[in-house]
Amino acid sequence: MIQAERYLEEIPMWAAKKNSLEAIRDFLGRMGHPDREMKIVHVAGTNGKGSVCTFLASILRQAGYDTAVFISPHLINVRERFLHNGSPVGETDFLGAFETVKGLSQAMAADGYAWPTYFEFLFYMFLEMARGWKPDAVILETGLGGLLDTTNVVEHPLISVITSVSMDHMQYLGSAIQEIAASKAGILKYKTPVVYDGNCAESRQVIENTGQRLCCAMYPVEDKDIQVVSRDGAGMDVVMNMEGGSLKIQVPSQADYQAINAGVAVRAAQVINGMGGFRISKKAMEEGIRTSFWPGRMEEVLPGVFLDGAHNTGGMEALTRTIVRMQGIKGRPVFLMFGVAEDKEYHQMIEELCSRVAVSRVIVAHMDTERSAKAGVVAGEFEKRLSCPVKAFDTVAEAWDCLIQTKGEDLAFCAGSLYLVGEVKALLEERSGTHGRLAD
Repeated sequence: MIQAERYLEEIPMWAAKKNSLEAIRDFLGRMGHPDREMKIVHVAGTNGKGSVCTFLASILRQAGYDTAVFISPHLINVRERFLHNGSPVGETDFLGAFETVKGLSQAMAADGYAWPTYFEFLFYMFLEMARGWKPDAVILETGLGGLLDTTNVVEHPLISVITSVSMDHMQYLGSAIQEIAASKAGILKYKTPVVYDGNCAESRQVIENTGQRLCCAMYPVEDKDIQVVSRDGAGMDVVMNMEGGSLKIQVPSQADYQAINAGVAVRAAQVINGMGGFRISKKAMEEGIRTSFWPGRMEEVLPGVFLDGAHNTGGMEALTRTIVRMQGIKGRPVFLMFGVAEDKEYHQMIEELCSRVAVSRVIVAHMDTERSAKAGVVAGEFEKRLSCPVKAFDTVAEAWDCLIQTKGEDLAFCAGSLYLVGEVKALLEERSGTHGRLAD
């Protein structure tokens, strides 16, 4: 298992370029086109993809269906990317798929094809595993963008889903919302229903223009369709307006942004109901949302300590709204632990936090990745905007120990990067021996 993981980590050293979608389809041809036998929900978007995939898979399981989910990134272990009925794949299936794809990669390379990239390799592994599982439904999350994403070789998805669209990965997807939305809308297929977050006017117009050109039935979900009626320590009660009436769902999260993500998943389930033999009751929708769990998204790992994977401007805006609401209710200062990748627009992310949140203390961690921004530089951005104490640490472990030892009664939030969330969760697992442990 360790050798397979090390092999995957080293792929970037010899995968010089991303394969074309035609080359990826050729690879799937060598596999026997496993995707063509699957009922696939294809999901793209900037923020919320993982949450929507998790909510929808949970709904389908509550309706009695076997599910396979391909998701990214992982927080601790690469097996988290391959979910069968809500659980990460076991070592046996993982290693079997790894060996199969490795052998096919060697054969394809001998025929002149480029070696698969890391994400391509994992995509092939997922399809190999899913072929063996024979799930009733496959939920496939894009890696980056949509139009040119590896997963966009899927030819006939059951439905397409697009979550919120905001500024991220501009070096690849474009410098305007409309350009990024066009990339996301690239997953739409002829006459395939589309469920999408319709709150952003610019992205909505692009998605709807694309959908109309492809004769797709369009199902937008907006904030006005969703009303938060009550909250408690476990989450929030939400009433969603649906075709044929309303539905009350319990969203197990403190994060305001999960209301719209749950709404997108419910609307997707409603559209799927009756397609391809699927029968999904309102009770399955209610129970699916209530019993779902997606780690690292406003996850309370200790009393008053939350991990959130907000790692771009859109995600930080959504997180900030939740922090402001929680701070207003509890009347407690905010202790912030922050880490961020160098290629993110962290100046804007920090400005969003500092301009709206009453922060009492900031600690910045350097993460164990080459992409990590220098902690001292990031700390300087906070010092420009705040008068509270700001301190930089060379490691996540040092920063975490400082937070735990000194936070007192403050509300504590760890945010800025999924790398940061993953390192904290790995640290908790190491120290407790149980937190986040994968099945064998």
